[in-house]
Amino acid sequence: MADAARDVADRMAEAARAWLDSLDGGRREAAAGPTPGAGGAAEAKAGVGSETEAGSGSASGSGSGSGSASERTRWYYTPTDHGGLTFHQQRPAQHRLAMRLVASGLSEAGYVTVATVLGLENVLDRVEDFSVNWGRERTRDPGMYYLRVFGEPGGRLPWGWRFGGHHVSLNNLVVDGRVVATTPFFLGADPAASPLLGGATLRPLGTAEDMARELVRSLRPESAARAVLLPRAPNDIVAGNSPRVDDRVIKRAELWRPGTHTPDRAEHPSTGLDGADRRALALTPAPRGVPGAELDSVQRELLRALLGTYLDRVPAGVSPLARYDDPAALDAVHLAWAGSTTAGEPHYYRLQGPRLLIEWTNVHRGVNHAHAVWRDPETDFGGDVLAAHHAAHHANGR
Repeated sequence: MADAARDVADRMAEAARAWLDSLDGGRREAAAGPTPGAGGAAEAKAGVGSETEAGSGSASGSGSGSGSASERTRWYYTPTDHGGLTFHQQRPAQHRLAMRLVASGLSEAGYVTVATVLGLENVLDRVEDFSVNWGRERTRDPGMYYLRVFGEPGGRLPWGWRFGGHHVSLNNLVVDGRVVATTPFFLGADPAASPLLGGATLRPLGTAEDMARELVRSLRPESAARAVLLPRAPNDIVAGNSPRVDDRVIKRAELWRPGTHTPDRAEHPSTGLDGADRRALALTPAPRGVPGAELDSVQRELLRALLGTYLDRVPAGVSPLARYDDPAALDAVHLAWAGSTTAGEPHYYRLQGPRLLIEWTNVHRGVNHAHAVWRDPETDFGGDVLAAHHAAHHANGR
């Protein structure tokens, strides 16, 4: 696994260097961020709701706050300024090199899914009759995806990269020549289902929905009663785009970079939940729902397959999926649900366990708008690994 993580890191470094070397001074400045700091947790803490470092954003894609420590842990999944260099700011050959870097952090299936989500911007534009106007030249825009490299690729210091735009956020960190973090990893789909010729349907994330529904519907009544935490679904994933997973209400405005388009009811909770409903779905250190330990063999097999729809997004050499070959690890994964278990009706689910948080929701646009995120609460953005690296190097006087 360690050698495989190094191989993936080497491919990332080669692709990142090639992309950066293709850029001129101004573009390279927008594409480059600071070396990841001594403590990812400190970066994340600084990034929570910090508008002073984020600045006003930039519709051109340069991204504000590129030199601030907290910028690396500031992430979004809305069509806002994600920080970095957009496709529009690159020549076709540079755009190709950018996609080569993106591909280096993905499995083949993961890359195809990401590329499909990017293309859905054109589909969504048609769904909305090409009419949505947020004050920029094009609102639903497959060219508004941003790439930024933090630090020196392949150097002795930690480095990483981030790629994001509407319904995509990829965050990667390399320390001591190995990929040590690939989360948060967000994918969404709007529309979640689209017609194809011949009566087929395009559903980029459909398996993650279908497997979870099959699993919750297979539970015994007493287990199902514990799994379904709330009879209605939240409007969005509970953790939102928080730099750290904790029990904090995410406001809708926080899903957008300050100074860019602000959604209606910006100060409302992004989930739309408050009071007792919010408490019922709150993220707690002890996972809620039904643990894998209570599932039968068929259900456990389905649970592991469901985990694969998230953890197989990245190359096998850095995916933690093999961890769940250990029955004890699968035992500790809890399934929780909110909303209806009937297909076509609003719903939410999460899988939670040690070093794992997966959230899914499909509520809006007639239950045709999906969000799906995979996180590692202990080391999103590589916080703990960065802290250990920093401590070891300082202890050695380096």
